[in-house]
Amino acid sequence: MTLYLLQIFNGIGVGMLYFLMAVGLSIIFGLLRFVNFAHGAFFMIGAYLAYAIVVSLGLDFWVSLILVPIVVFVFAIALERVLLRHAYRLSHMAQILLTFGLSMILQELAIVLWGTDALHMPTPQALSGIVEFGSFIYPTYRLFVIAFTAVLALILWWLLEGTRLGAIVRAGSEHGDMTSLLGHDIPKIFMLVFGLGVALAALAGVLAAPIRGVEPFMGLDGLSIAFVVVVIGGMGSFSGALVGGLLVGVLQSLLSSIWPEMARPVIYVCMAMVLLMRPYGLFGRG
Repeated sequence: MTLYLLQIFNGIGVGMLYFLMAVGLSIIFGLLRFVNFAHGAFFMIGAYLAYAIVVSLGLDFWVSLILVPIVVFVFAIALERVLLRHAYRLSHMAQILLTFGLSMILQELAIVLWGTDALHMPTPQALSGIVEFGSFIYPTYRLFVIAFTAVLALILWWLLEGTRLGAIVRAGSEHGDMTSLLGHDIPKIFMLVFGLGVALAALAGVLAAPIRGVEPFMGLDGLSIAFVVVVIGGMGSFSGALVGGLLVGVLQSLLSSIWPEMARPVIYVCMAMVLLMRPYGLFGRG
């Protein structure tokens, strides 16, 4: 029983990281109707930048937790203004080709700078111990990831659902021209939304680095999981990204103990089942 409880907690932690990846991807597509196949590459960049700050520069993990999302946010905004903004009105196939090519460029750049070997990212010293709940023992850092991402999820929900900016963003996604006529700068809002979505992926990379290490192909792996989560939860749905991320994380974690060979394939089986029963996802709108 203790083993299964441990795996459930591990699944929640991993699932919340999946949520951070998926919610950014979902927001970008749901509001901008833009297919971003470079999303996983920003997850990888976040992990590598955290490694560079903590290991190469010798700074504190908390510095990387704050600095990396800001740096990636600025980079994403510059990239959106210079390149990606011109692809919004292109076909989804053109968007996929453009962003997939961009992801390959970023991946090869990471290989040039850091090589192909997996790099070890140490657990922050302040979070390196364990927490005891009676006979149940759990790593402090993993518990921190669960708590931190839960608080962040509440902040994101409030930002998107409870603020004027969130209302403008939702209105802009549905009636961009009308919202522009009311005096709102829709291109600027969409630029900020893109930057926020990418920064969340980079933040997930920072949090994931001490758990899984850092390597140049982690972006493709993260992208595939994020798309599965978004498809299961529903494109453009905050609740769908959260529920889908937790569902995939817990299911994978439990099966890694019960039936390891099926831990990865089962998530694609779940995605196929959801698509057959609800083509727009569990929380998606047709």
